[in-house]
Amino acid sequence: MFTLFFSFLGTLRSCFQTRAALQLEILALRHQINVLRRAQRGRVRLTRVDRLLWTWLLHLWSGWRSALIIVKPETVIAWHRRGFRLFWAWKSRQDKPGRPEMSREVRDLIRKMSLANPLWGAPRIHGELLKLGIEVSQATVAKYMARQRKPPSQTWLTFLNNHVRSLVSTDFFVVPTVSFRVLFVFVVLAHHRRRVIHFNVIAHPTSEWTAQQIAEAFPWDTAPRYVLHDRDSVYGDIFRQRVRGMAIREILTAPRSPWQSPYVERLIGSVRRECLDHLIVLNESSLRRTLKSYFDYYHWARTHLSLEKDAPETRPVQPPQLGSVVELPEVGGLHHRYERHHRYERRAA
Repeated sequence: MFTLFFSFLGTLRSCFQTRAALQLEILALRHQINVLRRAQRGRVRLTRVDRLLWTWLLHLWSGWRSALIIVKPETVIAWHRRGFRLFWAWKSRQDKPGRPEMSREVRDLIRKMSLANPLWGAPRIHGELLKLGIEVSQATVAKYMARQRKPPSQTWLTFLNNHVRSLVSTDFFVVPTVSFRVLFVFVVLAHHRRRVIHFNVIAHPTSEWTAQQIAEAFPWDTAPRYVLHDRDSVYGDIFRQRVRGMAIREILTAPRSPWQSPYVERLIGSVRRECLDHLIVLNESSLRRTLKSYFDYYHWARTHLSLEKDAPETRPVQPPQLGSVVELPEVGGLHHRYERHHRYERRAA
């Protein structure tokens, strides 16, 4: 009884349907029958043509849901959205506005720099590229760098801006040797241009030795107005008398407050991370040679964030017209300097 009633309703509905809607319904039903016929082991597999057909029916026929059996209506809507994304991706694949693509030569150079200098980050490589006359953004450099396992180095502490041209910092740091001895390195750093004025190595520092080092660092009338250091007992009476005799005013940091002398602390951290942490020191003479090599690289080649990606001894920009880029080893190959094909002659310090 009910079967005959529903069959009658179906016949009555088909009479009122338009011819086009009827043809679309027949197409949809026949297509599903063909899909079920080619099903293997009871599993229905739909091809791209099947999805495209139902996406097309979704646009042309408002009653497409009534004839859909093999999948859910939400699946067809998802196919339509995917097709929408693919269509606009295809339409905007060419002649789209934006930044010009980076040349392969520059990309390879960035990757080569990052692999040859694993201690460098994007700011350092960006500074080298600027010195080579290659204008790129730092974000672009970070994009094309080879990924390193180690995290990037820490950022600067708070800067001491006051009296930057007339202030120097002094500090000691220790270096172990291969025979388990401990050597002390004394450094004198000028805040302006971050130049290392003087350094020396000793096994047992005294106040007399430290006073002699400050005198050797500033001969004649080259002494600064202020010297910043911590409250170590090595800066004893003899050191204070020598400093007063040179018309230098001492500025002492608070106890256990290395952040109050950030410039020299940053320098010591750079020396360790970029040099001493990667080799074994034999004795005092070998440590002096190593530090001399590093400070030579530090002054003439290494770019600094605080100096607007320049070196303490200003490096001229070499435009691409000078030739191809060559790689020059520094600090025994631990770092490299990049210049155009002609060799850049350093000026006498």
